[in-house]
Amino acid sequence: MFIDHIRIYAEAGDGGNGVVHFRREKFKPKGGPDGGDGGDGGSVILRVDPAVDNLKAYSYDPKLIAKQGQHGAGNRKHGKTSKDRIGLVPPGTVVYRSNAETVSDAVELERGDGIDLEPIADLTEYGEEFVLCQGGKGGKGNWHYKTSTNQAPEEHTLGTEAEIGVFYLELRRIADAGMVGFPNAGKSTLVNKLSHATPKIGNYPFTTLNPMVGVVEFPKYRRCTVADIPGLIEGAHENRGLGHEFLRHITRCKLLLFVIDMAGSEGRDPIEDLQTLRTEVKMYDEDLSKFEWIIVANKMDMEGAEENLEMFKQRFPKQTVIPLSADTEEGLEDLRRELDQRVGYRKDKAQ
Repeated sequence: MFIDHIRIYAEAGDGGNGVVHFRREKFKPKGGPDGGDGGDGGSVILRVDPAVDNLKAYSYDPKLIAKQGQHGAGNRKHGKTSKDRIGLVPPGTVVYRSNAETVSDAVELERGDGIDLEPIADLTEYGEEFVLCQGGKGGKGNWHYKTSTNQAPEEHTLGTEAEIGVFYLELRRIADAGMVGFPNAGKSTLVNKLSHATPKIGNYPFTTLNPMVGVVEFPKYRRCTVADIPGLIEGAHENRGLGHEFLRHITRCKLLLFVIDMAGSEGRDPIEDLQTLRTEVKMYDEDLSKFEWIIVANKMDMEGAEENLEMFKQRFPKQTVIPLSADTEEGLEDLRRELDQRVGYRKDKAQ
């Protein structure tokens, strides 16, 4: 299961209270104030982890709750500070703050289209952290308030309240390279052959309903990640056919692979296919049209593909075109070399 956007509830821990206490020991029946301070509550922190590639873990438990700090005690004993609650997220996670404070409030606002989301963080680098909810500070014990004129202070402070809230996490960068193409263009088969991913493959449109990310291994311990973006249809930029759900996955890819059925096996024209795909991508986000991109001419083992390829190259003479057949794996190594050259990196030097 691939989860790329989800609502979560986060609650940091309140600070522990400072206490009022007086030293009472043998031979010291009237000792001075020695009430200890409360400990700080734990914060809720999001951390980018290279081992995480989607937000699936939060579908099982969409809550991040830290513990409160312990109260102080006599003999100036400081209450224990609680540990921070760490939530792991993949690189490319955008964090939004909701105008709802509880999950039930969020549900009601969503039903009435009254939800208001404010972007507060864009987590892109491995190891990067963001404090989602700040823990409360511990209160002060009464020993802090002893003066020459106030030998038995009753003053103390309570721990401060922690932050809570409802947040939305959205994954925008899921791979180094994203495959864009019409349904049944062969993207799933291509990812399967290139990497260790095993997407569902079938000879019918919309086999892939969620992005599938595969890791492509190169010589000298190099690699890259490739995403099989679900097939687009004309009008995807207007959210037809779940267009926005699909298109937003390529907004952070470093390289776009336009996978074209060069044989026209679905009755479409390869040249028109590319023009339509480029238009849909540009209409969704103008910046996407400036991304580095190459053309993968798939299904070259089928009848009519060679003739279509010649016309295709004449129409797009300046573009990199890699002819191959995902089914027979002919030409697959050419694509591997191109990927390594453009987006490959060493395993021990995560980007």
